[in-house]
Amino acid sequence: MRNKSLLICLLFLFCTSAWSQATVSNYKVFLATVSSGAKNLLIIRKFEQYGNTNYLAVDLSTMDTQILRGDKLKTTTISWQKLYSDYTSTSYIKALTYAKNQSFALQDAGITHGWPKEKGITLTIDLCPSHKPLDRIIFTSLISEFGKTEKPVPLALSITGQFMLDHSDDIEWLKSLETKGDIDITWVNHTYNHHYDPKTPLAENFLLEPGTNIDFEVLQTEIALIERQLLPSVFFRFPGLVSDNSVTNSIINYGLIPIGSDAWLAKGQKANAGSIVLIHGNGNEPVGVTDFIKLLQSEKQEVFNKQWLLYDLKESISEEFKQ
Repeated sequence: MRNKSLLICLLFLFCTSAWSQATVSNYKVFLATVSSGAKNLLIIRKFEQYGNTNYLAVDLSTMDTQILRGDKLKTTTISWQKLYSDYTSTSYIKALTYAKNQSFALQDAGITHGWPKEKGITLTIDLCPSHKPLDRIIFTSLISEFGKTEKPVPLALSITGQFMLDHSDDIEWLKSLETKGDIDITWVNHTYNHHYDPKTPLAENFLLEPGTNIDFEVLQTEIALIERQLLPSVFFRFPGLVSDNSVTNSIINYGLIPIGSDAWLAKGQKANAGSIVLIHGNGNEPVGVTDFIKLLQSEKQEVFNKQWLLYDLKESISEEFKQ
């Protein structure tokens, strides 16, 4: 009887915790322009939270996102066709168009290289599902080397819903680094479950696995971010960098820009000026982490002299497709 009471108590606590975090509802794709003086602001999501109607919006020039309160906000719905027609010269639409034209590759579809204003890279760190702890040495090393010349240090985290679910302490630690102004994170959608079967061919693996619910994989990840007070970006990374024309176009229709990499360090690819560098920070790729630490050490003097920089993903891509 005592064990039964304990079980009921634990179930109640679990359900209460899950319910208290589930604050977002009616989350959906919603395309609209905002008549509030922000000429290049586009709404891409609509949802309810704490009794309010909210929108996720993107600046078509800078690709910065923000959450807007819906009360007293005048919106005008717009189709993708009209959006591509009326805003064709903006960085956001140019990037989507470019990604659509690069959608036929089985691996690394989308944008793989940024804008090399000077010698430097755009760093992307993938956080796939893992029971291992976050490789915090990546972040402390970045702060140690770049914090003297670039503060906050810009980086992009490709996050999965499962990683957020299993690593709440690591997420809070990352948030604390942002709060202190040490780092500036662009949160990239990396799907919720990151399905993977090592015995299955790539053409039927990852997001291409038959029966995959794309809607859940994309939108539930954004919901998980918002419920943790994190801001979804308009960038998306395919699990395993694997996709096909159909799934790439599906992702683009969510208003997301697929981001690949031309420098996956654990695979021996070298970082050059403007490279979008990929490493895994989920404890499963020690070779990539070691290579990145070596890269930092080899460029230490250039970092100190501001001749070797880290670029913000939003800035790197928006500048690449600037008018």
